[in-house]
Amino acid sequence: MTKGFYNLTSGILSQSRRLDTVGNNMTNITTPGYKQEIYTDTTFDEVLISRIGNKDKRDSIPLGQESYILAPSELYVDYQQGILEETGQTFDFAIQGNGFFAIQTANGVEYTCNGRFVLDEEGYLCLPEHGRVLGTDGAPIQVMSDNVRADNYGQISYADGSGAVGRLGVFTFPDTAQLVKNESGLFGTGGQQPTLANEPVLWGYVENSNVDMIQEMSRMMTAQRALQSAAQVLGIYDEILTKATTEVGRM
Repeated sequence: MTKGFYNLTSGILSQSRRLDTVGNNMTNITTPGYKQEIYTDTTFDEVLISRIGNKDKRDSIPLGQESYILAPSELYVDYQQGILEETGQTFDFAIQGNGFFAIQTANGVEYTCNGRFVLDEEGYLCLPEHGRVLGTDGAPIQVMSDNVRADNYGQISYADGSGAVGRLGVFTFPDTAQLVKNESGLFGTGGQQPTLANEPVLWGYVENSNVDMIQEMSRMMTAQRALQSAAQVLGIYDEILTKATTEVGRM
């Protein structure tokens, strides 16, 4: 009987975690460059079920396996590129490919696909609330005017022809699955060495979130139904055990 409590409780915890992940995806559906997360769970342990004799228990007959509880397996990040949308904004950039922009944050260099940049008080190109954008030379890019233009590889220059500003650094990694999503929403290298890439960069565009609202709604409804069903059955278990305990106490 208590095994049912383990199964149901782990199911409730798992579905709650799934709902949290879906909620976070839906919250960031309008965040440029956001990569959706996918929650997966697995059975915590598998137990071999065998039939044995009443007295002689040496010759058991395997009947199969049973899993007791669910446990979190992994929170995947889907790095599929979102739709590239033309905005016409001077400091909007989108990478056409698998690259990342480098941002100098308070925690070191972190990486993102969000190319909705602005100028800070000192004229440096930055990602709001995160840090300054780094160029191919690894240094922040300072822009003394918003009258600029850019080519298809992130080379920024002044529109009046007075000179070049710098080139946006675009970096790739051997295995994106090893990237670590930080609390800031940006990515750490996961111990990998980033490679300076030559991916095309579209000026006046941003990469939209790759969250599919219909898919997330479907996941949310499935998780909610599973959660409600588990909670209802758990209530029934509780009533049965309470009644059984009461009856035993009267004997």
